[in-house]
Amino acid sequence: MKQKLLLICAFVASGFAVKAQDTIKVTSDAPLVISGSVDTYFKYDFSGKKIANIPTSFASEQNSISLGMIDLGLKKTVGKASFVGELSFGPRGEAQSIPNAGTNGQSYHIQNLYVSYNFTDKFNVTGGYMATFVGYEVISPVGNFNYSTSYLFTNGPFQNAGIKATYAFTDKVSLMAGIFNDSWNAYTSTNDVSTFGAQLMVAPVKGWTAYLNLVAGYASGTEFDLTTTYQITDAFKLGLNAADFTAPKYLGYDKGGFTGAALYPQYAVSKSVTLGLRGEYFKTKTGTYFTAGPPPGENVTAFTLTANIKAGPLNFIPEVRLDNASKSVFTNGDGVPNSTKSASQFAVAAVYAF
Repeated sequence: MKQKLLLICAFVASGFAVKAQDTIKVTSDAPLVISGSVDTYFKYDFSGKKIANIPTSFASEQNSISLGMIDLGLKKTVGKASFVGELSFGPRGEAQSIPNAGTNGQSYHIQNLYVSYNFTDKFNVTGGYMATFVGYEVISPVGNFNYSTSYLFTNGPFQNAGIKATYAFTDKVSLMAGIFNDSWNAYTSTNDVSTFGAQLMVAPVKGWTAYLNLVAGYASGTEFDLTTTYQITDAFKLGLNAADFTAPKYLGYDKGGFTGAALYPQYAVSKSVTLGLRGEYFKTKTGTYFTAGPPPGENVTAFTLTANIKAGPLNFIPEVRLDNASKSVFTNGDGVPNSTKSASQFAVAAVYAF
């Protein structure tokens, strides 16, 4: 009898062991998620000259079938731990590479490289090199409605290296706080880890989410940022980005910075066609800090009319853009720089997401 009981116990125990091994195997063999995009475009500046007349990020080639980038992302989660790695190749990635800031101007760029751990369902800690939490627009064209970028995006951080903790009080309110390197968009710190960052997320009603962002440091300057989107109806969405940046006195800068706002109304004409308008006002502050845009104390107003025409994972993006500055900062049709207050361009892009 005792032998039979021992045999039964051994059989049950082996069953639990097999079940445990199966569970561990399923967990440890969680699939590696691969995602990314490929984009190409044609742009024509109506000055007719081979110049990048509008000084915002990316898509700078004129009257040419040009490349954006191939973007490759990897993600895996096992239990409470996960990692994300994202690497881009091509001119769009090269435009983010800052010489002497850990990237050396190469044609590839690390977009994200970080690890993350969920201590609880509400509390997460993430560390590494991360796409910034500031602003409405992002680096990947898949994440943007417009193909050209705003002045706010161009002058804000692209990435921040550091460590951050996020706590979700409810599904409608969360708070993130972290410390980051003194330099934006660099894998390593120039001097030290001296920038503080925080983000308050609120979702007051269904379809409406708002983010209040702050980055501040003696070497990086201080930026306050509001980013919000509201899906008002199934067809109509409204976005807003407003920011104010005060330049650091680090490295001898004497004041400077920028302030601005951009509005993003979008209307879905059908399941495959959406029309959108980006209206942006951007003003530089008086000072010696360099800002991509008009000279210190001047402003620019930009309107970009864009369509998204989707065919499965492929998105065609035709757009027309008109910028008007308070001072002559653009090149005219005769090729004379700083001779006209307005600039305009047409672009059509093809973006494939996978």
